[in-house]
Amino acid sequence: MTLARFPITAEQISGVVAEFYAAIRAHPSLGPVFAAHVTDWPAHEEKIARFWRNAILFERSYDGNPMAIHRAAGNVRPGMFDDWLVLFDSVLHRRLPAETAAQWSALAHRIGRGLRMGVVDDLTPPGGIPRLRPSR
Repeated sequence: MTLARFPITAEQISGVVAEFYAAIRAHPSLGPVFAAHVTDWPAHEEKIARFWRNAILFERSYDGNPMAIHRAAGNVRPGMFDDWLVLFDSVLHRRLPAETAAQWSALAHRIGRGLRMGVVDDLTPPGGIPRLRPSR
């Protein structure tokens, strides 16, 4: 029996990821950011589904480094994580039972805070003040 952070199936995770990235592609500010980096959407969605299965179901099928990817992208700004999380939460609440959606949302917000801080650190000049809301 697989332990999980909360009750969810791999199929539910894949469904959330697919719906979320369909919404990302249509989003006026996030869509172009992703389009600049993602050329194979099915492969990207599978990779992100593996990330979430690792984080939630404790599978060991993901070996990427989200912090390094977001920092190296060059066009990701801290304020974008707010839009990302609003969109992600809306998908969670449409697709999942309320308690499961709330638990996954809490995990996503925790991860998002870490990624946001990593991007802020990358945008902070040595000895300077962090630019928390640079232009998108």
